[in-house]
Amino acid sequence: MKKYVFAIALIAFVLQSFTIKSNPSDYFVPKNNLTEDIVLQQINNGKTIYNKTCVACHQMNGAGIPGAFPPLAKSDYLNANVNRAIKQVLVGSTGPITVNGKKYVTPMPKQELSDQQIADVLTYVYASWGNNKSVVTPEMVKALRK
Repeated sequence: MKKYVFAIALIAFVLQSFTIKSNPSDYFVPKNNLTEDIVLQQINNGKTIYNKTCVACHQMNGAGIPGAFPPLAKSDYLNANVNRAIKQVLVGSTGPITVNGKKYVTPMPKQELSDQQIADVLTYVYASWGNNKSVVTPEMVKALRK
């Protein structure tokens, strides 16, 4: 039975990847010195990193897995504090967190990514799924890595 459930979940995951569409016009140019081209490149690079590193837990659509892994889509936890999101990727977390009114206790391991990779993946996540379109820079990550 478990094999069938896993197979169905895997098929659903693959099918989801064919239905997600990015709309670059949804992105914005931040007020700092970054150009639209730089931000779009970060988003494209971030999507690749997300698909390699984050998708297993947070899913292609950012919805997470109910009861296990929190959603990144329209996430009040994520959108409330960019520095906290950066820190979570840098050092991971072990304590419970509450996202959109639901408690999650599954630990998140720290991610072995460069400052640029973390900036890119978080910029992609913030530009996706109804989040607040924050732009994360490598300098922001470096400042919190210390």
